[in-house]
Amino acid sequence: MKVKYLLLVICSVFVSIKAFTQETFGIIFNAQDRDQKCKPCTRAFNKRSNGVRYAIKEMDGYLYLSINDRDWFNNVFKNPDDGIAIDIVSKTRYKCILESINKTQIKGHLLKPIYAQELKQGLRQLADNIYKVKLGKVPNHLLNQDVEYNILLIGNKNLCQYLVTYDLDYYSWDLLDMGMYLDDLTYDVKKIQSTDKAEYVVKNKKLKFIIPFKKNKSKYSQASIKPLYDSLRLTNYDIVRLNIKAYSSIEGISKRNFELQEERANSVVNALQTYQKPTIKTTVSTSENWVEFFNDIEGTKFEYLNSCSKNEVKEAIAGAVSREMEYILENHRKAVVELELEHKEKNNKATSLILAEFNKAITQRQWEVANTKQNSIFKKIDAGEESVDVLQKMNIPRQAKYAEFLIKNAAYKYMLDDRDALNVHAELLDIQELVPNNTNLKYNILAIELLLWRYNALDIEDSKLLKKIRQLEDDGIPESLVSRMLVNYNMVLAHRLMRAGDFDKKDKRVFYVDKNHKNFPLSDYDYSSLAQFFSIYGNSDLAAKLLGKKARTIDIDEDLLFYYLNLTLVNKTLTKKLDYRTIMLNAINMNKTRFCNLFNSVENGGVTFQLLEDDYLRKTFCENCKD
Repeated sequence: MKVKYLLLVICSVFVSIKAFTQETFGIIFNAQDRDQKCKPCTRAFNKRSNGVRYAIKEMDGYLYLSINDRDWFNNVFKNPDDGIAIDIVSKTRYKCILESINKTQIKGHLLKPIYAQELKQGLRQLADNIYKVKLGKVPNHLLNQDVEYNILLIGNKNLCQYLVTYDLDYYSWDLLDMGMYLDDLTYDVKKIQSTDKAEYVVKNKKLKFIIPFKKNKSKYSQASIKPLYDSLRLTNYDIVRLNIKAYSSIEGISKRNFELQEERANSVVNALQTYQKPTIKTTVSTSENWVEFFNDIEGTKFEYLNSCSKNEVKEAIAGAVSREMEYILENHRKAVVELELEHKEKNNKATSLILAEFNKAITQRQWEVANTKQNSIFKKIDAGEESVDVLQKMNIPRQAKYAEFLIKNAAYKYMLDDRDALNVHAELLDIQELVPNNTNLKYNILAIELLLWRYNALDIEDSKLLKKIRQLEDDGIPESLVSRMLVNYNMVLAHRLMRAGDFDKKDKRVFYVDKNHKNFPLSDYDYSSLAQFFSIYGNSDLAAKLLGKKARTIDIDEDLLFYYLNLTLVNKTLTKKLDYRTIMLNAINMNKTRFCNLFNSVENGGVTFQLLEDDYLRKTFCENCKD
């Protein structure tokens, strides 16, 4: 689920910043004995189960605290001088026309605090485990403004905690994709999604290329596009979707740069459309290549430009300086081309006919023909023309000589829906009795067992599972695949050790994962799963380190990049680094609207506009987003 009201403690130990200019209603700030006075209230507040939910709601101009646990509420507000106050913060505080933000403990309009007796008397039950209590009225001048509601938790009349609501997408961790052996090793290319969205699995083939362009030119060289053409000629696929990101180098007039980007993108589209008759659905985005510019000037005499605004950079490199930098800029003019392909062959034969041909080929032991027909049936299922039940009509004898066809059917069912893992696992074990030494079958079984072990759906002794995984390399499975499986094994083991409370052993498993994931390539989905694993079982620094370098590449998957931002936006140490500005510019180039919306209020779909309290985030926001 998406965590709609994740309340994070922004400040536990307060420091004097500036004097207040408004009524503070007797709340004590920065007292020397604050920790002692706040101890009972803070302890009760933090001693809540994962199921406790609370939020501030506005109804008809009044603010209410909504909760689902009355006992927890009564423990938090146990003493007469324990209470709650609301700081109503307006987005106007962060207007870009303001030179700076007034750094005060109270950011907006403070409502009069409500203390324990009044809170308990005012608490009303709306339904089973749903309660609310009125906290005050929104002033008339704020009723039509974009506002957020921060909570001041008060203990013994001392400000104990200041809480801000962040609406952060939640991503669950998953195993790194191990694939299944069909004719060869086949992967599902999973798209990154937060857990409030359905997972999307791409069944078609994808190719990605980078095509360079010369300065002020929109025509590519034939040598540059030859690898793309060669790849298409070697595959029996049509292009069904084309995504082009066209980049210019950053020097010169922006208007002319955008014209060049459009021309470059169109030249690629026109060239690829001549390759086939079916119309290609095309998405084009264009931008100046600030990301690689800031990456590539590091360690050069131009590194000082990293701290300049875009306009300042353009002014600084005009004329002779840009010519001096040409060895850097020439690498920034390019188009990143991503093609989604589908098989050219339109299978117009009826499924019943293909089944008959398959069954005949099996009877006559025509293995290649049977294999082709089996794949044709898979394509029918992929296209939604048939259900998976059609596989039951394939007459495959349960004999060793037909084992490859049995393995493919079972593995294919698992790839269609891993919720069928238990049934497929039993089916593969049954096939293994026919061919106990089939290496690909062993791999498929262990891949499924890891998933079942991950979700406690199968009772497996971890030492025996580890031994079987290590045996795969002796059986001829490539070392990189075994290493990937061992990383998955250690991810699951860390999860189980964490649940058992054995944190020292858990940390050793996390260390293993961090050390060994570098032994094989990662898909974008793998990156997100691994980062989320580190966030939960290791620490967020490991996750940020994993994604930090990749987040500065222009061909990173958009969802992975925004996942990284979601992971790190609240990390004030990280956001003030120059590298982080480059990453934000990358996000702006990919999807400016999506980036700017992160800084909307929670009610308007953002993380929170109070992220703009961070000077480094505010500078990038104000340079690139409308006020």
